Amino acid sequence: MGRPKLKEIVINRDWCKGCGVCIHFCPKHVLEKDAFDKVVATHPENCTCCKLCEIRCPELANEIITED
Repeated sequence: MGRPKLKEIVINRDWCKGCGVCIHFCPKHVLEKDAFDKVVATHPENCTCCKLCEIRCPELANEIITED
């Protein structure tokens, strides 16, 4: 059994407050803030599916979806 493969990074922009907690915890610098101070996945190809952004988001705005 290998590492999970990323299918999609879902960020609920209505819930995101732009606090940056998910950006801080991402070990591969996948996330950044956009011009509206909301988080976006600018480098999804670097995502290791560790789900730290999902776990640490105080607003539950992030979801890492992996392939089965």
